[in-house]
Amino acid sequence: MKILIVDDNAVMRQTIRSIVAAPDDVTAECEDGSSVISCYESFHPDWVLMDLKMSRTNGIAATRQLKQSHPEARIAILTNYGDQEFRDEAHSAGAERYFMKDNLPEIRQQLLQSRSSSV
Repeated sequence: MKILIVDDNAVMRQTIRSIVAAPDDVTAECEDGSSVISCYESFHPDWVLMDLKMSRTNGIAATRQLKQSHPEARIAILTNYGDQEFRDEAHSAGAERYFMKDNLPEIRQQLLQSRSSSV
């Protein structure tokens, strides 16, 4: 599986990669939502794991922009914010999944299930 990790915190990107990605996965990283389209176009991931709160372009805006340019993009929001308002905004923007960062070990299995059920 190819995974693009979008988070403005380098330590968090490394943590996500080490927990969610399997040894045979290929990963790429973006520091902010403002560069997600160019990263997506050069990498063509199976999943984009997008942080919600980022310094320049937040995950909701980046999700909207990416889905407008690439409707096929599969985006999962990874965040520390579980508010229903954020969940609704993410879904409205085009995110397929919404995960809490304190639940990283279960995310890979969820992504694999989502991928196989939509193919």
